[in-house]
Amino acid sequence: MSIADLRRDYGLSSLSRKDLAPDPIAEFQRWFAQAAAAKAGSRLRKIGIAFYKFLQVAFGADPVDPNAMALATVGTAGRPSVRTVLLKGVDRRGFIFYTNYQSRKGGELGENPHAALAFYWSDLERQVCVAGPVTKLPREESEAYFSSRPRGSRIAAWASNQSGVVASRNALEQRWKEIETQFSNADVPLPPFWGGYVLAPERIEFWQGRPSRLHDRFCYTKQEDGSWGLVRLAP
Repeated sequence: MSIADLRRDYGLSSLSRKDLAPDPIAEFQRWFAQAAAAKAGSRLRKIGIAFYKFLQVAFGADPVDPNAMALATVGTAGRPSVRTVLLKGVDRRGFIFYTNYQSRKGGELGENPHAALAFYWSDLERQVCVAGPVTKLPREESEAYFSSRPRGSRIAAWASNQSGVVASRNALEQRWKEIETQFSNADVPLPPFWGGYVLAPERIEFWQGRPSRLHDRFCYTKQEDGSWGLVRLAP
């Protein structure tokens, strides 16, 4: 079978305007809870999710990260780049993630502080796309999150010159050991080049797969007065 022949029809659910909350952040939080199996719409869905997880364990597959999101950035040259990062929070300000400020994404966000996110939850046949400006989180908030990370991950943040060229795997591991020794008798502090960002959404689109490619798409757009406009889009 060729790649072009890979396709499936969608029929798990539907989406109508009356289903949607007035606030897209609240709607996202509801969808995220369902994607994380914190809530299930019915007993049948609970059984389906349980069976899906059983198959993952039986065949040794890693569980899907519901907070995994594609993050697209664009530098001053106008060339986009995209990678998968993990959502670490969502609140009234927007969508929160953490990274090395000196990484490629950090550099591009410094040049052009606008980005786009995409979440895809295949088991629910759903996608959410978000776009808006990005700002750094307050230092104290980044420190609070950093202190919650496993010690090994905190050491790695110091050891990795993210997006830089590495001579070898051995060199990377040696650098990690050096940092581990440096902080052997102390807590691992937040590096000055590492911290959080928040994307303040100006546009949030919710997509629900439907049969025959007649998908349901609804788009929220931030208005000048701070309210949200909502329209249906063609699939």
